[in-house]
Amino acid sequence: MAVDAQLDQKETDQGACCSDQLSEEEMALRIDEVIDTFSGVKGALIPVLQTAQNLFGYLAEPVLKKVSLRLNIPYSEVAGVVSFYSYFSTIPRGKNIVRVCLGTACYVRGGKEVLQSIQDYLGIDVGGTTDDRIFSLEIGRCFGACGLAPVVMINDHVYQRVKPSKVKDLLVPYRVSEPCGEEE
Repeated sequence: MAVDAQLDQKETDQGACCSDQLSEEEMALRIDEVIDTFSGVKGALIPVLQTAQNLFGYLAEPVLKKVSLRLNIPYSEVAGVVSFYSYFSTIPRGKNIVRVCLGTACYVRGGKEVLQSIQDYLGIDVGGTTDDRIFSLEIGRCFGACGLAPVVMINDHVYQRVKPSKVKDLLVPYRVSEPCGEEE
């Protein structure tokens, strides 16, 4: 089975889960299952880290240590990969990642105002997560949709020509979705 297919299947099987609902022991068992799925697969580090982050919402230090030990990769290398790629987070993130493009086209067409409107609505700054862990807010530099600026990405869905006055309408459906940890 290809690495991507294994990753997709593992995410489907496990679903996203908030780490605050799992003990450190449960997290260790889950990461063992993930690593077993990738046993013998060359280049397994990044897919294992992606799957772990999707399971727990972030990569806690005990998870990184377990990955290091089980994959027989120095901890410094695992931590280096996590700190290098902006996708990975060592702090809890929200169920929904909101990214506002501030590339040139989006910035010129009102991206900064859209960002401010999202910050005001969610009550968080860039890099922050709402208290209910429903949303985290990030900035992107280009989503490849410059003709549709300003662009906002929520998880993997791209929203085009977003207006500051429509931010609430954009975010409400994500707020009313199932809370983290419940069946969807």
